[in-house]
Amino acid sequence: MKETKVWSLSGFIGLLLFFAAIGLSIYSFTQASIVFGFILIVVGIISLSTITVVQPNQAAVITFFGSYLGTIRKSGLWLVIPFSSKKKISLRVRNFNSVKLKVNDIDGNPIEIAAVVVFKVVDTYKALFDVDSYEKFVEIQSETALRHVASKYPYDRFETEGYSLRGNADEVAAELSTELQQRLSVAGVEVIESRLTHLAYSTEIASAMLQRQQASAILSARSIIVEGAVSMVQLAVQQLEAKGLQLDEERKAAMINNLLVAIVSDRSATPVINTGTLY
Repeated sequence: MKETKVWSLSGFIGLLLFFAAIGLSIYSFTQASIVFGFILIVVGIISLSTITVVQPNQAAVITFFGSYLGTIRKSGLWLVIPFSSKKKISLRVRNFNSVKLKVNDIDGNPIEIAAVVVFKVVDTYKALFDVDSYEKFVEIQSETALRHVASKYPYDRFETEGYSLRGNADEVAAELSTELQQRLSVAGVEVIESRLTHLAYSTEIASAMLQRQQASAILSARSIIVEGAVSMVQLAVQQLEAKGLQLDEERKAAMINNLLVAIVSDRSATPVINTGTLY
């Protein structure tokens, strides 16, 4: 079953009936018509019970002795069926901030992860009657979906191609939103957005993984330096040969070795003047 619109009238009609009944009852008491006066008081109380106030971005779910009659979404003062129950529910956009969860990624590394979920109620019937507490339902399902999505990806990709939690935050958030919408549709909730708010290695492996990241960064930098050094040496040899300076293989090897050491080394090179000969 889905949300439906309930029969309703302007609540000012109920107020008019209430004041009219009270006024007539007072007049009846002055005319010694006590029974009729009490009947008018009962009518006034009944008319007052039909009135409900709906605030902006709020809905009133109307039930009558256990039967769902419908929902009022429009703000204002409304008149509904007498003696009906009126349950108010917020339609405002709300945030849910998950706690920091400890999860194992796809590689088995323990990580800490948290997310914020932006949602709102779009079906009041499902939110109130299909789940016990839709707010608690959103909380539990959000954490469950976050655990599931986090376990499908590695924290980071060091050598292989593909998605990772750290490198593809937008894609992971989009998948989290899709999975959350599938889980929360039964509660009449629409997921507007979800984002990761915390992502880190667990304390027991944080130091080791930091060293791994540093080593990976050093290797990547060294690879770029070596590639550039080889290009520079090749260019130097070509320019020397273009200017007519011919080097035998031994001298060329010595020059290449010196240039590579000077360029690749992480320390400043110390020049050494050779006053002798290689032979």
